Amino acid sequence: MRIGIVILPDQRWADSQRRWRQADEWGFDHAWTYDHLGWRDLVDGPWFDSMTTLSAAATVTSRIRLGTLVASPNFRHPAAYARQVTALDDVSGGRLLLGVGAGGIGFDATVLGGETLPPRQRVDRFAEFVELLDLVLREDGTTWRGEWFAAVDARNNPGCVQTPRVPFVVAANGPRSMRLVARFGQGWVTTGNADDDLESWWEGVAQLSRRLDRTLDETGRDPATLDRYLSLDSAPAFSLSSAEFFADQVERAAGLGFTDVVTHWPRASSWYAGDEETLVDVATRLLPELRG
Repeated sequence: MRIGIVILPDQRWADSQRRWRQADEWGFDHAWTYDHLGWRDLVDGPWFDSMTTLSAAATVTSRIRLGTLVASPNFRHPAAYARQVTALDDVSGGRLLLGVGAGGIGFDATVLGGETLPPRQRVDRFAEFVELLDLVLREDGTTWRGEWFAAVDARNNPGCVQTPRVPFVVAANGPRSMRLVARFGQGWVTTGNADDDLESWWEGVAQLSRRLDRTLDETGRDPATLDRYLSLDSAPAFSLSSAEFFADQVERAAGLGFTDVVTHWPRASSWYAGDEETLVDVATRLLPELRG
């Protein structure tokens, strides 16, 4: 089991950099940040760009993998975004994991003056986003046109450090998005389904895992070639409520076949509110055992 942590981009770098350094020193396998222009009730507080934050994180870490959880087509064009991805993979020395998702509702969906798309159209756009991004990152001089995106002779020189491109960790719960996982993903990430009951949430995660199994079987994708990531804090209980609770959640994820889990750095209030001392306890006492 590999264990990762999300560090929200809600602090100035002078304060935030210690968290990235510490996650690297503790031995977390990957560290992530959200890709939003503003997020939920934190939209009125400090918030910083994901790719710039990750580039800074790359300069103060040495081994931990870094990623977006998850990049959004709400405000990104694949041809332009490919340049940022290539640059970050270079700056990090090939440590980038690119989480990609369909783009949610809320601030990101409307801040540029557009309307919130219904689910089907968001998945249509997501499919084009992933396909074009994949092409531009792998091939130089891409010309492509879809309903949502287009590119004319898009360049990728010098290409990614990781070949043939950075790994995609594709967020998916529905059948169509899971087919994108099977086609383009080196990893699958899920938040489960919204639920107020912890046991019901875990049953939903199990159902989604079985759905992915069927999708891989139908598409002929070898399950052994796909990593499986679970965002533990989408459950109705914060995974770092206690060290014992965290260990239990990791064990349950492993039992469902997940290769990776992700928690969040505790915040003082609001989303992921918790005690940093619990994180310290998990990182220094339990992390080596849980990863083993």
